[in-house]
Amino acid sequence: MAPPAKSDERLDTSVPVLVLKMHHGSLGIARSLGRLGVAVYALNASPKAPAARSRYWRACYEWDVENVPAQRSVEYLLDLAGRLGKGTLLIAVSDRTALFVAENADALKGHFCFPNLSREIVTGFTSKKEMYFLARRLGVPTAETRFPQSREELISMLDRTRFPVVLKGIDGARLTARAGRAMAIVRNADELLEQYGRMEDEASPNLMLQEYIPGGEDSVWMFNGYFNADGKCLVGFTGKKIRQSPVYTGSTSLGICLGNDRVAEITCAFMKAVGYRGILDIGYRYDARDGQYKVLDVNPRIGSSFRLFVDRNGLDVVRALYRDLTGQPMPQAAPAEGRKWMVEDADLHSSYKYWCDGTLSLVDWLRSFKGVRECAWFASDDLRPFFLMCRVFFGSAVRSLAGKLIPSLRKAVVFVTAFYA
Repeated sequence: MAPPAKSDERLDTSVPVLVLKMHHGSLGIARSLGRLGVAVYALNASPKAPAARSRYWRACYEWDVENVPAQRSVEYLLDLAGRLGKGTLLIAVSDRTALFVAENADALKGHFCFPNLSREIVTGFTSKKEMYFLARRLGVPTAETRFPQSREELISMLDRTRFPVVLKGIDGARLTARAGRAMAIVRNADELLEQYGRMEDEASPNLMLQEYIPGGEDSVWMFNGYFNADGKCLVGFTGKKIRQSPVYTGSTSLGICLGNDRVAEITCAFMKAVGYRGILDIGYRYDARDGQYKVLDVNPRIGSSFRLFVDRNGLDVVRALYRDLTGQPMPQAAPAEGRKWMVEDADLHSSYKYWCDGTLSLVDWLRSFKGVRECAWFASDDLRPFFLMCRVFFGSAVRSLAGKLIPSLRKAVVFVTAFYA
């Protein structure tokens, strides 16, 4: 899987790249560009993160751009630009880092190179509330959504709510930090009120009720593409989720690259209308009730699953960005239909959950790996991140199991002691 790609002799790789956060998607960037000979650097909140141990990072700097005050991060980056070289490409890999770049673009320009996206466009997509009204205004199909501002307002909506419904964070990152997840599917009014009490910050409302669109994971479609300074889509791919993490509501743990002209057309028209520039990751759900693809999420940045979308010649969206921003020719994309990509630890955990729910058999699980061409962690030429991920994953599993068994063993000891006393 993912053998080293030969360096493209026609590609000038002299411009370095700085990635603003570390996760398995960032590891994909390091490998994709590093195999071409590009010097790739990263900011990393934790120096012990498995993704930081790739041989393809030229260096990883310990800095948490998402949580350090913006002005301090700007000063740090300007100092770093002096060491890396003027014109270093800057790549945001999360909503918060994308917003940081957009809000501080004036200070960063001249030192770094990045797509020119306004703060309004970034917040218009990272806020699911703003994205919903933007899509509605432009005639882009989307799931019906309501935004209660209090528990009382939520209660007043119950008689008009059709269950199941998706309880979702307007700011997904903020909800994840608060509740450990970005959404939940709720089946009835009692469950909705219970989950709302657990997840909502009533001092600063952040929850919305989104229509649940029936269908399995294979109804969730993705578009992954790159738009140049003129708003033209230079590279575009589509594909479907096979499994998600967390199950039913999360990001791709196993996906497949498949052509879908309608999804591509909707996306390109949508992005042209808003004047989008740069890498885009967007998700849709096909609604069999009316035959429409309805937009769910728009990520104005590179997505963590971008290595699912690689053409037969190795072109992906990060290589497209590199070529475009360094003024080099762009080859015609030739999507690899049927290519699969997976996140090993996330998919193992999700597969267990699907199996427990009775929606995944052992035979279907084994068959699902046919066509997997690349994994997020394992790479034959870069093994250390995979082994460190395994250590973290299984260490966490053992601690979780011990946490459940020890109280039971203590109760058993108490029972036996009392019985024979």
